[in-house]
Amino acid sequence: MGRLDGKVAIVTGSTSGMGRDTAYVFAEEGAKVVVVGRRENRAKEVVETIKENGGEAIYVVADMSKPEDIQNVVDKTMEAFGTIDILFNNAGVVSFKNILDLDYDEYQNVMKINVDAYFLMTKAVAPIMKEKGSGAIINTGSVAGTAAKWGPCVYATSKHAVNGLTKAMARELGPEIRVNGILPGAIQTEMLDSAGGADAMEPMKQMSPLKKLGVGREIGTVALFFASDDSSFITGQLLRVDGGVDC
Repeated sequence: MGRLDGKVAIVTGSTSGMGRDTAYVFAEEGAKVVVVGRRENRAKEVVETIKENGGEAIYVVADMSKPEDIQNVVDKTMEAFGTIDILFNNAGVVSFKNILDLDYDEYQNVMKINVDAYFLMTKAVAPIMKEKGSGAIINTGSVAGTAAKWGPCVYATSKHAVNGLTKAMARELGPEIRVNGILPGAIQTEMLDSAGGADAMEPMKQMSPLKKLGVGREIGTVALFFASDDSSFITGQLLRVDGGVDC
């Protein structure tokens, strides 16, 4: 018996990296998964993999900077499954520019996807969860949300905002809905590749007592914990999954 049997889970940013691996973990544990991303071919591949392994899933193509696309994700989920039990707000983008080189349009785009989309997705699913009397929301933050040394200007700003949003959501959406955040460190994903890959992360790797980079599934299993009844008395928490770089 899976820990998410009969549950419906939306995972944004689930066509690659941490989101994709989390979608696989959720499906393995019995959830009906809604795969969300911008690239239809990748979304199809994730859904096909889930189905080939005996799971159930659909995909919705969405640009998380667009409120109408966000609402469509929720509408399509309700049409397919009739309810929503779990939301993993995971879609994100990064800008490597410092404040003097960063223009306002790029700043706004990062904030729209990394912060505003989490607010809008939560606002859309929370009434459904409230009405049924239960729900779990997980937000992807970052170690960049704990100190500016871990990320450039707008990325660090957005992830600090996610931390505050997570705590505010937990306080305002209880008792029916639990809200927690995962703060990844250096995880082997396409986003990490865009930052220079494993070589660029070598200093962070050496700062970790574990002397390694994380992988997407190591985020997925933490998300599973927060999504399941195993964490039934936990809300408003921010869990660093970073190999202990600041311990």
